[in-house]
Amino acid sequence: MSDHGHEHAAGPGHDHGAGGHAGHSHGVSADADRRWLATALTLITAFMAVEVVIGVIASSLALISDAAHMLTDAASIVLALIAMRLAARPAKGGYTYGLKRAEILSAQANGLSLLLLGTWLAYEAVRRLISPPEVQGGLMLATALAGIAVNVVATWCISKANRSSLNVEGAYQHILNDLFAFIGTAIAALIVVLTGFARADSIATLVVVALMVKAGYGLLRESGRIFLEAAPANVDPDALGDKLVAEPAVVEVHDLHVWQITSGQAALSAHVLVEPGGDCHAVRRDLEALLRHDYGITHTTLQVDHAPAQVLQVALPGDRYLLPTDDAAHCEEAHGPVHRDEPHEH
Repeated sequence: MSDHGHEHAAGPGHDHGAGGHAGHSHGVSADADRRWLATALTLITAFMAVEVVIGVIASSLALISDAAHMLTDAASIVLALIAMRLAARPAKGGYTYGLKRAEILSAQANGLSLLLLGTWLAYEAVRRLISPPEVQGGLMLATALAGIAVNVVATWCISKANRSSLNVEGAYQHILNDLFAFIGTAIAALIVVLTGFARADSIATLVVVALMVKAGYGLLRESGRIFLEAAPANVDPDALGDKLVAEPAVVEVHDLHVWQITSGQAALSAHVLVEPGGDCHAVRRDLEALLRHDYGITHTTLQVDHAPAQVLQVALPGDRYLLPTDDAAHCEEAHGPVHRDEPHEH
């Protein structure tokens, strides 16, 4: 080991075999995911064409909105399939992570389409609440019941795929919302048939809009966190840093970064200072094992150095140490808090 002890975590946490990262498998193959998505796409596209015609004949906004929603369902599945193809390409050239974040682009497109479609449907629903057209409730009810059956099958198909992927989850949320939309449409149609209350059609549409906004916002929020390289939702970086510095022989951890490459694939880097005389290699292996076991993080890059004497001197909590001149450039502007085995600012 050199004087500065720079170490890259190339131990067990970096097994890049044919199956990818050890911690990244999900028990469902990409080919199986594509088959389930393609089956759902076929069902949705066929029924959507029929529903548009019936919606126009029945003068039902709820049916037309369901058909429009099914169009975005189909688009979301197509995006998901394209993103899967791109994400499967190996890393090369300037794309050192490959095109894995194509899946997150797809998730953002799905979320945005839900919000935009919801805005248009809300406008149309309010307009029809003010001046409701005549609605053919019987035709509307029959179509809605058929739509429920189709969407139950399509939802089941996508539920068999890997929903830990935001990409697949985006398509799933589209179809699940469509299922709720058909249920709402069926209830509204039944009310129209039994009471003649035509505004039930618009009210059902507004309920569906609320569900679409909720799902769309959730997808945009989660995919946005990945694009902004925030820590995974289930990882508190400060608590993680405190846990690392509590390990034997570790004096300090700083420049700690934890982020997601894509959904379900977290990465971490950090600068770790070990007490003089400590075994840097053993510390690195222990920290890798902790990250893999407690957090499921297997893609790690740890720079491990012996601590300079200044770090071991008594200092007030939160004080920054000064590295010797030859190391100063590395941590000239460290990011985030400095973790030591003492109280410090979070």
